[in-house]
Amino acid sequence: MQAVKLAKESGQAKAAKELGVPKNTMYGWVKANWLGNLDLGAGSQTPQSAMTLHEELTRLRQQVKEQEKEIHRLKKENDFLEEASVFFAASRLKSAKTKE
Repeated sequence: MQAVKLAKESGQAKAAKELGVPKNTMYGWVKANWLGNLDLGAGSQTPQSAMTLHEELTRLRQQVKEQEKEIHRLKKENDFLEEASVFFAASRLKSAKTKE
């Protein structure tokens, strides 16, 4: 909790360096706090930094939309890789038969 508070005050990279933790760890903690998975305790949100329910709902909807796009893209890539795998397996089999 203290590390995230420090990161908010002085910046994530600087706080990570000062505390001797990897930057990715610090970024993870800050993200967890931002997503609401890490409670900083009373007084950690100011009226200016707190999101309204509408803002939070809008952000979550956008996040879901982005994740759905990513899932769609990954499914297309997976389908392509499956087709390529079948093609190369058939090509290999054909090549092995011609060597005999």
